[in-house]
Amino acid sequence: MADEVSERNAGIDTSRPSIARAYDVVLNGKDNFEVDRAFVAEIVKVVPEIYDVATYNRQILGRGVRFLSDRGITQFVDLGSGLPTVENTHQVAQRANPDARVVYVDNDPMVLAHGRALLAENDRTGVITSDLRDTEAILSDPVFKSLIDLGRPVGVMLVGILHHLHDDEDPRGVVEAYMAAVPPGSYLFITHFCASTEDSRDAEQKYLALLGTGRFRTPEEITAYFDGFELLEPGVVPLPLWRPDGPVPAKLTVGQQLMYGGIAYKSR
Repeated sequence: MADEVSERNAGIDTSRPSIARAYDVVLNGKDNFEVDRAFVAEIVKVVPEIYDVATYNRQILGRGVRFLSDRGITQFVDLGSGLPTVENTHQVAQRANPDARVVYVDNDPMVLAHGRALLAENDRTGVITSDLRDTEAILSDPVFKSLIDLGRPVGVMLVGILHHLHDDEDPRGVVEAYMAAVPPGSYLFITHFCASTEDSRDAEQKYLALLGTGRFRTPEEITAYFDGFELLEPGVVPLPLWRPDGPVPAKLTVGQQLMYGGIAYKSR
């Protein structure tokens, strides 16, 4: 598996785990290396449900994109998108509206390679390889400008990525920069690791030690990203509780509480 991927992607650093590839592991994908699988194996020791957590995050992505589509959003910027898998943002959005446009942004070169192949026949979707912190470069990128009209509302998605920015990298400033660029009527969609239990704090230490990133912030810290916007019901909550498609357990497991998310509206 890894050897085949390596041959197709010469120059990719396989000496340390990648955020995108580790996420691919927990989604049972095939675009990862032994170093990524070893990292996930260490996380499993602390959070045995980590594979389920990835599924919860993928499920809320689908629910959130459908919700925004129902609200009339036809443009999406998926920041820190990770490797293509099932039920990607463009698939959900274009199922709701075939004319929907999606830009994926990720700094992992494998995302660009696989994204281009996946999207070769989809002229309403593009991939940018860039660091999401470089907002000016992304907003001025030809792919972005060809697909996203900043005169119309945009769904700005930071799904499972802000926790990979340290406090001194000003994640809130990153959010504000993108939201300042989009017009009223746009939406902000965030999911984030949450310091909700003792297990989550142990997981944070594993992430920071092995991956170098992975900040588990409190519900209050996550909610603060939405300051200045209209936070929609049910607010910032554990992922299974955000507008679920069906019944949820009365008592959530550690894994079900490991990530929180929400969506807010930019009214002005």
